[in-house]
Amino acid sequence: MKRIGLLGGMSWESSIEYERMINEGVRARLGGVHSADLVIRSYDFAEIEALQAAGDWDEAGRRLAQDAVHLENAGAEIIVLCTNTMHVVASHIEAAISGEFLHLADTTADAVVAAGVATVALLGTRYTMEQDFYRGRLEAKGLEVVVPDEPDRTMVHDVIYDELVQGVIVAESKAQYLRAIDRLVARGATGVIAGCTEIELLVQAGDVEVAYFPTTRLHAEAAVDRALA
Repeated sequence: MKRIGLLGGMSWESSIEYERMINEGVRARLGGVHSADLVIRSYDFAEIEALQAAGDWDEAGRRLAQDAVHLENAGAEIIVLCTNTMHVVASHIEAAISGEFLHLADTTADAVVAAGVATVALLGTRYTMEQDFYRGRLEAKGLEVVVPDEPDRTMVHDVIYDELVQGVIVAESKAQYLRAIDRLVARGATGVIAGCTEIELLVQAGDVEVAYFPTTRLHAEAAVDRALA
């Protein structure tokens, strides 16, 4: 089994789900009392969020890349960044390490393509919905990506930061998300990406009538596949 290095804590509400899913995946495959071989760097998310708000992606990238190297020095052979938004600095990490970086947008795109979905809705933080670092990798796989119009885009972003990363689940926020998804389906989306790991705490596959792509689970399953290959 290969050792997986997790860059987490962005937020811990979602990255703890990575740990659970990866461990459950290894146990399901190997049986008995097996669990994953993990090394973890978990951040104080307030520091990361401040860098996001300031647009200081270079400093964020420097920190994550440095810590990815530390994980490799601790024996990690696969690096998993437990957040969609911070994949904006994925290139910093990839340039710093010698081993494998498992890009979340690629694992998501592969799942969307495999499901036969051509037009997919993307929900996430404002950074993920508006910038090219994530959408571009999806579009490079031939996918058409649609994101919410305003005011839905602001609502989706605000619920993530004001509620979900703090572990707060509000029924009305879920209803707002589902209405936003309905509007994206009306624009032609036949699938929806939960493009922020915390969204899976609010919306599950059974809540929507189109194909649902939970990025945390897809990423965790891909990490298990790599570790046990």
